Formats: sequence, structure tokens, C-alpha cells
Amino acid sequence: MANIFAFFVFGLSWILFAQFLSALLIVWVILRVYSHHLRSSNLVRRSTLLAELGHSHNTKRIVGFFHPYCNAGGGGERVLWTAIAAIQRTDPDVVSVVYSGDTEASKESIISKVKARFAITLDPVLLHFVFLQSRWLVEDSTWPRFTLLGQSIGSMYLAWESMTKLIPDLFIDTMGYAFTFHIVAQLGQIPIGAYVHYPTISTDMLARVKSRKQWHTNAGHISSSATLSRLKLIYYRLFMYYYVLSLRTASFVMVNSSWTKNHVDSILQYNDPLIDAIHMIPPLVGLKLFTSQNAPAAARIVYPPCDTREMSSFSLMPRQRIILSVAQFRPEKDHQAQLNAFHRLIELHPEYIQNSHNRVKLILVGGSRNDSDAKRLSELQKVAKDLGIDPYVEFVVNASYPTVLSWLSKASVGLSTMVDEHFGINIVEFMAAGVIPVAHASGGPLQDIIVPFNGERTGFHARTLDEFAGALHTVLSLPTEEELAMRWRARAWAVQRFSEEEFERGWNQSGWRTWALGSTSSR
Repeated sequence: MANIFAFFVFGLSWILFAQFLSALLIVWVILRVYSHHLRSSNLVRRSTLLAELGHSHNTKRIVGFFHPYCNAGGGGERVLWTAIAAIQRTDPDVVSVVYSGDTEASKESIISKVKARFAITLDPVLLHFVFLQSRWLVEDSTWPRFTLLGQSIGSMYLAWESMTKLIPDLFIDTMGYAFTFHIVAQLGQIPIGAYVHYPTISTDMLARVKSRKQWHTNAGHISSSATLSRLKLIYYRLFMYYYVLSLRTASFVMVNSSWTKNHVDSILQYNDPLIDAIHMIPPLVGLKLFTSQNAPAAARIVYPPCDTREMSSFSLMPRQRIILSVAQFRPEKDHQAQLNAFHRLIELHPEYIQNSHNRVKLILVGGSRNDSDAKRLSELQKVAKDLGIDPYVEFVVNASYPTVLSWLSKASVGLSTMVDEHFGINIVEFMAAGVIPVAHASGGPLQDIIVPFNGERTGFHARTLDEFAGALHTVLSLPTEEELAMRWRARAWAVQRFSEEEFERGWNQSGWRTWALGSTSSR
């Protein structure tokens, strides 16, 4: 009897497994048919686009840039527009297409803003925008819970929308939406590249959840609960597993700093035996079968561009007693820590507000992208008022490029409190402008930017509130000769290492041209 039962179970298992394989085969066939349909109809869309841009022949190559917030005006957008401007100069047979969710803007207004914000001139004949209607799916406000998962699934839908409107010859994600790679690979069947500013998830994030450390990505009610922390750790391990599969789909990966490279390289080599074993069980095995395992050998560092030419012309001395912050009003930038550090500075050194000739101001220049940023900005203004420092704090929102330059030309100290800042273009801008930086002792500012030049300081690092206040006081009280020398060293290092020319050199050596000019799948 037992043998009969075992035989029955064995037979039923094989039947279920065969049904699973059949279902998987059907899904694969459907994907192939749908992909063929999209790529066939793409020939018409491609020809129509080139004709609209005034290109009478179809020999142009199309490089697609996935950047849903291309009109935001931050450091990531500078990377995007500098890359496209470089392509337009060196490869006039390439048309750049930006997949953007800025549906309220026009092509002309975006180009004008790029000119005003970054002093970058773009050729409209070699640039096209595919406007996406579903950007709300990647808004953090859309996903108050399971934000990483929700935004990643939302980005996959955006990638599908992108491919239905236009399939390029090469797809490059410049915002960090790696989960789009699966959709593009399956439907577009084209090579994929990535410029990673910051890994969506990292081993550091897993470690913080495991150690139950409260963070902006690990809320207090979770870190205080052992059960919730264990559940979140499982969630993060699963998410990391799929993020690894996503990055391995890319043909080449560029990163913006040593910190990001170390994390991305470790992610590409990441292995979770338990999660891997779980994915040997149907139907989860199907998720792995539909992903590429051809991981790039290693990420390549291409430091972001900084327009050091104009900034390096600013006079080093004298400078006004201004502490300057230049950062979008996003949670990870931790503007509240800046307010707290400034408040601590005043507590320890009240002379900075008591004497009119010695008075210090904190100026926070930043972009507000959406309602969440606007709400955060309002909360920061309330914090400044509650701390009693609002008379000495000014918020400058969505400033034009000339306005940002004006503040950089007269500030004394540049402040950045973000922990694990992946790079820090704002800090490079401080240094190029002759502003002495004070930044958190982590990430790019620690490893790549605020490093000794000719064996001497170019700025300061800090971790605690008192360390930030102490560093700010040190800069504000430097002897004139030492202050001038440090400003000069900071500028010399920034201009030498982080110019637009250096970025373009690294970008052109990344291999994008090989993949763009060698692909024929979407034509």
C-alpha cells in the first residue's frame, strides 16, 4: 500500500512539474511573440521620429536614457545632460532619447532649463523626449509601505510603457531603476547600460536592519521590534536577490565613486544560498529563468561632471560669513541635521549672531521636486523656527543656475550632512568655487573628494553634531593666510579631478559606443 501511495505521489509530482513547464513555455512564447510585435511596429515609430527631427535617412543610431525626473535640476541630471551633450559633439549620427515623466514640461522648456541650470547647450535636432504618463508609480508617496518593492514594480511598468512607445538601439538607466532591465531585455532585446549613483539596496542596509538601527530607511517602529526586524530582513534579502539579478542583466555598469563601486561590485558577486535554494522551487524558479546571468566583470568609476570652469574664476577672498548647503530637499540629504549643527554652533559660539559684523547665516539652496519635497521643506522651516534660528536661516528653493553660482561665489563654508553620500557633486562645486567643505565622514566625500592635496587639508569631515559644529567653527575662525591656502587647495583638487572633461573621457571609455553602434535588434 505504501508503495502504491509513493508511486501516486511521484506521478502526481511529475504531472504538476510538467504542467508548470508547459505554463512556463507558454509564457515564454507569449513574451517572444509580443516582443516581435513591438520590435516590428517599432520600425515605423523609429522612422517617424527621425523624420520629425529632420533626418531623411534611417542610418541614425538611437540611445535611450531612462530618467523619469530629467527636469529636476540635481546632480544626477547634470550627469544625464553632460553625457548627452558629449554624445552630440562626438557622435552626430546618434540621436539621444530621454524617457521622462515630466509631462507638464515641453522639449523646449526642458532644454531651456538645462541651459539656465547647468549652462549646457543641447542640439534639439539630436534630442527627443518620450513622455511617460505613469511616473506616479515610482513616487515614494504612492508606496507608503514596501516602498522599495513598490517603486521597483512601478519602474517595470514605466519600462513597459517606454518600450511600447520607442525601442532604442541601446538603453541606459541613469537614475537607478535597475528592475527596468528585465522588461527591456525581454521586450526590446537590446543591450543595456547603467550609470549607478547609489545602489537601490546594499549590504549596509541589510546590516542596519539586522542590528535594528533606526534610519531613514528603517523606521523606529520596525527597529524597536525584533519580530518586525526579522520580517524586514527577509524582505530585504529577497529584494537584494532580485536586485542582483537585475544588475547582472546590464552589459556595462558605470558608477560615480569608489564607495558606489565597492558596493556594486560586491552586489554583482552577492550570493544568498538560502534564497537561491528557495528559487529552485516552482513557480519561483521561473523568475530566475527569465533573467540574464551575464554580469559585467566590474563597475567602472566615472566621476560625475562639475562645471569647474566658471566656478574656479570666483575670487577666493574675501568671503561672506555664510554657511551654504546645496542639495535637493530629499530625506537622505538630512537637512534637519544641518539645522541642528548650525543651532549647536550658535549655542557654543553665540558671538556668531550677537555681533552684526561677525554674524553667520545658514543658506539652504535646494530643489523641490514634488509634494513630498514641499511638505518636507515646510517641516524644515518649522524646525528652524522651533530652534529659534530662523532669523539666521534662509531657504532658496528651485534656484536658477546663476543664483546658485552667486551663492557659491560668496559663501565661506559648504555643509553636507548626508550619511553615505554616494558621491557629492555639491561638495565638488563647493571646492571648485573656493568654498571650504564640511561633510559627513562617509561615502564619496570621505574616499574621493575631501582628501589631502599635496599632503594638506582640502576640507573637513564630521560624524556627530558636536563634530560638525566644531568643524564649522574651525573654518570660520581660520587665520587669513591659512584660510586662503585651504581654499586654493580645495579648488586645485576639484578642477584637476572632477571637471566635465574628465567625465566625458570616462564616459567615452565606458563602452557605450560599442554597444550602441553594434546593435541592430531594434531596427
